[in-house]
Amino acid sequence: MAPMNDHPGEQAAQEPIKLLAIRETDLSLDEIFRAVGDDASGGTALFVGTVRNHDGGADVDALGYSCHPSAEAEMRRVAEKVVAEYPVRALAAVHRIGDLRVGDLAVVVAVSCPHRGEAFEACRKLIDDLKHEVPIWKHQKFSDGTEEWVGAC
Repeated sequence: MAPMNDHPGEQAAQEPIKLLAIRETDLSLDEIFRAVGDDASGGTALFVGTVRNHDGGADVDALGYSCHPSAEAEMRRVAEKVVAEYPVRALAAVHRIGDLRVGDLAVVVAVSCPHRGEAFEACRKLIDDLKHEVPIWKHQKFSDGTEEWVGAC
């Protein structure tokens, strides 16, 4: 992490977690980007996960996401860990559940920090930990008629 100076804008914000949600509706890049707007941030990193048309050499037609009732609480825990490790000024994470088509937005996370390097690192940590620790599962439907459940945890 980069050295900090005494200016308040160089420090983590008091309430940096601006938006956390699991939704059955379309995700909005504009909403998430607005949520992490911060005048003291010099860097904002945004990750967008989309439904791709293949996985493991097979063509994917569609997929569905479902989650455990604890998923939002686990998402908050992951976000709080990121905020504790990096000088996060603003953070947002939204994951979609339900039936999605190829090209749909599945997850969007964004982090604003005083500097770009911190923003990149914090955003990477946020999406990686979200995918590994939050109980959200993916049910893929392949073109050949087969199906597969993929656990995020």
